[in-house]
Amino acid sequence: MPATPAYPPRSSPRLYVDTELSEGAEIRLDGGHAHYLLKVMRIKEGQPVKLFDNRTGEYLAHVTMLGKRDLILLIDGKTRERENVPDLWLLAAPIKKDRYNWIAEKATELGVAKMIPVQTERTQNVQIKSDKLKAHMVEAAEQCERTALPVLDGLIKLDALLQDWPADRHLFFADERIYESGEGSFRKALVAHDGPAAILIGPEGGFSDAENELIRALPQSVPVSLGPRILRADTAAVAAISLWMAGRGDWN
Repeated sequence: MPATPAYPPRSSPRLYVDTELSEGAEIRLDGGHAHYLLKVMRIKEGQPVKLFDNRTGEYLAHVTMLGKRDLILLIDGKTRERENVPDLWLLAAPIKKDRYNWIAEKATELGVAKMIPVQTERTQNVQIKSDKLKAHMVEAAEQCERTALPVLDGLIKLDALLQDWPADRHLFFADERIYESGEGSFRKALVAHDGPAAILIGPEGGFSDAENELIRALPQSVPVSLGPRILRADTAAVAAISLWMAGRGDWN
């Protein structure tokens, strides 16, 4: 006897909605969501859609009414609770728009709890469009079946960030200058520093000497090396997050 196909199919559309969901509730979708389901997916009445709200978890719904520019879904039940997210922040100086969007996408996929754009002396692109950046995060979460989104803070200057730094949060500072000294092993730093953490990634060209001193003066700062090769800012961000997730996050 053939096995019963899994329901809902893994190919069912999956969307983030910025409203709290619950079993038995009806939800109306319009705008971009409706266009995607109606025009791109050609969805029909009765077909399943997965929804998540970044508050309570993921739900299965089905289409009960189709309009020309909107549709109504009935939520059948919860499929997953909102996932637990490791307590890691990413502090990244803005770089070229497409590459910074890529950092936001990968940070979302890898499970970062918060992303903070940081303005430094050598930051060239200081115009952060938070709505566009958030859209890239949402798309990554939808595609990768995340049930939680990173918090996205507004752009902040480095000195202001450090001035109000939380006393209980380690700041892993990616410093390419220390590899040749034999210091700054990220692996050893992770063994020695447990608890809430953040990773600081500089801009193209790195931090200035004055900024380097300012960061190192912070008691919670932990200078670390990402190896013998100079990495682009976007590569460094993903590499550092991956190392932390493997050493202190939820990859174990």
